[in-house]
Amino acid sequence: MPIENAAEVSSWSPDSWRRRPALQQPEYPDRAALEGVLAELRQLPPLVTSWEIVLLRQQLAEAAGGARFVLQAGDCAERFVDCRSARIANMLKVLLQMSLVLVAGAQKPVIRIGRFAGQYAKPRSAGEETRDGLELPSYRGDIINRPEFTAAARAADPQLLLRGYERSALTLNFIRALVKGGFADLHHPEYFDLDWVEHSPLADEYHRMAASIGESLRFMEHVLGVRAGETDRIDFFTTHEALHLAYEEAQTRRVPRRPGWFNLTTHFPWVGLRTNDAAGAHIEYLRGIENPVGVKVGPGFTAEQVARWMEALDPERQPGRLTLIHRFGAGRIAEALPRLIEAVRAAGGRPLWICDPMHGNTRLTGGGVKTRRFEDIYAEVEQAFAIHQAMGQTLGGAHIELTGENVTECIGGAGGPSEEGLGEAYESEVDPRLNYEQSLELAFLIARKMKNGR
Repeated sequence: MPIENAAEVSSWSPDSWRRRPALQQPEYPDRAALEGVLAELRQLPPLVTSWEIVLLRQQLAEAAGGARFVLQAGDCAERFVDCRSARIANMLKVLLQMSLVLVAGAQKPVIRIGRFAGQYAKPRSAGEETRDGLELPSYRGDIINRPEFTAAARAADPQLLLRGYERSALTLNFIRALVKGGFADLHHPEYFDLDWVEHSPLADEYHRMAASIGESLRFMEHVLGVRAGETDRIDFFTTHEALHLAYEEAQTRRVPRRPGWFNLTTHFPWVGLRTNDAAGAHIEYLRGIENPVGVKVGPGFTAEQVARWMEALDPERQPGRLTLIHRFGAGRIAEALPRLIEAVRAAGGRPLWICDPMHGNTRLTGGGVKTRRFEDIYAEVEQAFAIHQAMGQTLGGAHIELTGENVTECIGGAGGPSEEGLGEAYESEVDPRLNYEQSLELAFLIARKMKNGR
């Protein structure tokens, strides 16, 4: 739907997205029940605060200038059943370990943004799924429906919105308690060792690095920009795809002593490839909130589309406001990324650039199992660094789907399975994730790339 006049452009409210085409939205059989749940969500406390959002936006502006590096990582789609202390702690440990490795390589602060505490909805390529002649709605994530292939499970249930909010709150509360309690204290990196470390091929290298960090804590504190004694206070932020717009709207609010509207379900909402139409509902929603926002970009973009994203989401061209998360695939990035960079420059954009090496490298095995090859993932990251550097700018971060568990979903790497071994511990209901060893190996490879590129 084209923007018809200036009045429509300037008139924004948390529900103005409803005047635009809204893709990937569930159909609820009971609209009255949905409205009742949304009314309840509007009254519940926010999940994050405006000052946390403002802090992240400031840090992302520094990352856009090359002074920080972003690690945006976590589950492809969280599951309610995984809202357990051990799994949350393991995810936090992996993010901490990866960020330490990246700090050592980049010699700059790392912004940790977890795909958790809200990553419960997922877009689907088809609205329906057929098995043995039976057609049912596709599974769209635990906040919308359930994965079991029955009519009852696949019906969109508004009560799941409340369950998603509650589990997001529980996850955030536990993470904040861990961090405040010293779990992330850089003086004691052994606190966030995972059980697997002693058996990993990367164990010796990781422990040498952790020991070096302990011995060089003064240097680390200088790099992190904090005074001695404050390094136990590590910032953690949350991110999720702003897919279910009614849910996002219900927690979009004004706050005291700050202008504008804030999405208080997450610090950093982003839109994916299936919902990034510049004239669509998702971009319309993002343009009016004060949060830093992200847009996934794939091979099919046009220069006109890029210019419209800039104008809608970052009309004042403010560093830290807009992040472009590019996802092309190892075989297409060399052709597509330079064109994207040129289109952004032509539009006067000043975004933060993040590489998503996961989604462009997804494939099906001969047996129909969705997977990714570790070598393709790293190849895309490696090319992204080289292309940005050749074009006179900096890659500001990486967007990784991973887990702290011993899954077998992606092929290769130091701790990854062969294609035949994918079925040993394949848990994901949607996309394949790196396991903890593959994640740490990728962090080491990225760190070496940054260190050698200085």
